[in-house]
Amino acid sequence: MTKVLIIGAGPAGLTAAYELLKSGGYDVTVLEESKYFGGISRTVNANGYRMDIGGHRFFTKNDRVNDWWAGIFPAQGKPSKDDLMLQRDAIVSPGGPDPETDDRVMLTRARHSQIYYKNALIDYPVSLNFGTLRKMGFSATLKACFTYLFSLVRKLPEDNLENFYINRFGRSLYSMFFEGYTEKVWGRRPREIPSEWGAQRVGGMSVFAVLRDVMGKLFRVKNRRIETSLIERFSYPKFGPGQLWTAAAEEIRTMGGTVLCDRRVTRVERDSNGNVCMVGCEDGFEFHCDILISSMAIKDLADALRDVPDDVRRVANGLPYRDFQTVGVLLPIEKFLLRNTGKKPTIGGITPDCWIYVQDTSVKVGRIQLFNNWSPYMVKDFDKSIWLGLEYFCDEGDPYWMMTDDEFIAFAVDELVKIGFIASADDVTATHREKVKKAYPAYFGAYSEFPVVRQFLDGISNLYCIGRNGQHRYNSMDYAMLTSFAAVDSIIDGNFDKTSVWAVNTHDE
Repeated sequence: MTKVLIIGAGPAGLTAAYELLKSGGYDVTVLEESKYFGGISRTVNANGYRMDIGGHRFFTKNDRVNDWWAGIFPAQGKPSKDDLMLQRDAIVSPGGPDPETDDRVMLTRARHSQIYYKNALIDYPVSLNFGTLRKMGFSATLKACFTYLFSLVRKLPEDNLENFYINRFGRSLYSMFFEGYTEKVWGRRPREIPSEWGAQRVGGMSVFAVLRDVMGKLFRVKNRRIETSLIERFSYPKFGPGQLWTAAAEEIRTMGGTVLCDRRVTRVERDSNGNVCMVGCEDGFEFHCDILISSMAIKDLADALRDVPDDVRRVANGLPYRDFQTVGVLLPIEKFLLRNTGKKPTIGGITPDCWIYVQDTSVKVGRIQLFNNWSPYMVKDFDKSIWLGLEYFCDEGDPYWMMTDDEFIAFAVDELVKIGFIASADDVTATHREKVKKAYPAYFGAYSEFPVVRQFLDGISNLYCIGRNGQHRYNSMDYAMLTSFAAVDSIIDGNFDKTSVWAVNTHDE
């Protein structure tokens, strides 16, 4: 039986393991360096209050991924409007949903986000309605219109991320809604970042796409094209994304696979033919293999491999990442100052947002998650408390990363007061801090020389690199899974060409 080792029990690694075991004929072992399943799609339980690390919507246009999710939770199926309405009714009913009687696992959520800009909340993606125009002001709206029209007739060379955004939204809207937040995420000005990041994450989004979506709704156009950034509903596991990946790991074990936690890979040995033959872990354990599938960071993989050419090691070590911190903040629901002024039913009348993007550059916080609105089951006493996640983007070892938990939590709570979301730090009843290394592979620095690394890794015939960090590509969860499908398909076919694996989400069309 062919022995396959998989590094990483995130979405990519677990998907690959499941698919190989389903096909039969493979002895599969997954090595995970942490105690958790799901990678950055894991769910942290802080004394009954659950945190999603960064927020993960279960939405894809790919049927194979949808079917895979439904296979892990077979009673679910695809999102439906009726299910959404039932869920809303449950949320606002007296006492709320009962986890003992509510047997749904995958909920259908209404997508709602806003941008905090100049003490106002504006719908995101930006909707062209009277409320948005009123909050922007007449002069700002007029300027946005003119700069957008100007961007239609004078296209800038798309050799950086700033020009990519300006070509699609105009300079004024770019400055209002993209510049400050993008700089928070990546720690540098958008003009210093290659445009590839925009193609990866924004895709077909533009003012034209927003207008097309508005008109499609107005005239009830069926089967209209919807950009991923404009989706209105998405699926979400009742107890957070970690619930699905924990279930996937359990299913893999039931199928005969092995999933080991606390196994940090530090050594990858090759035989005389250059193929991977053995993997060594930090704790001294060794695992032999016929095939290695890696979702570990490229930088760490290059460090673990022996006999790596100097130029490959130099580029791999120079690949940049942004690290991530989130601070959970719990407070009585009446102490949260952002109330719902619309008609949507919500818990305790709070704003219905899943996320609030903070464009205010006077604070470092980038986004704020409202876990109550992702799932009522994320919050132990959701009808009495609100559980917020303040998201920060930083670099491992910088002053914010090196703060103690008490110092950084106090800093985050003070920012929440500063932007007027709560009145006083005394309103906070509980907190929790999570730090995640290498959360966001970045497209600057040594990334321009990445083909040097890829060519070397592709030359190791029994090594397949998958997932976000495994390919140093800022992929969403569904695209990370698609790299696994491509790798498994190639393995089953006996195909050592990795082209199909790297071709996922390259936006060539």
